[in-house]
Amino acid sequence: MRNPLHQKPPTSTVKITREVSTTSIRQVSRAGIEIAGTIYADTVAVTSGSVHERWTDKSVEALLPEDFAGLVADRPDLILLGTGKRNAFAPRDLVFSLAREGIGFEVMDTKAAARTYNVLAGDGRRVAAVLFPERDD
Repeated sequence: MRNPLHQKPPTSTVKITREVSTTSIRQVSRAGIEIAGTIYADTVAVTSGSVHERWTDKSVEALLPEDFAGLVADRPDLILLGTGKRNAFAPRDLVFSLAREGIGFEVMDTKAAARTYNVLAGDGRRVAAVLFPERDD
């Protein structure tokens, strides 16, 4: 018979995580933009609590300040514009309009915008992203 004083105590594992309520972008590929298990093949707008699919049919160069009215109404600190596979310039009127609203605006390729969104949203920042799919145009 074993002496109970010589038995090893039971071990337990503690998992420490920081739960943040946010919409996370899982992957950007030629197939589309994966968010919460759904792949979106068209342009999407993402905020911490929502995904707006088929956000626009316009090209980056044709975007207008009015296109961003719904996002601006949520008063994010920053809007990221993911322009697809390659970086593109946003229209000047759009840039100035968001600056007048006091909203930061950054333009980059979609993979970089997705990564940046995930980091900022994960830190609890008020951020939105408009992501164009990667296409070989």
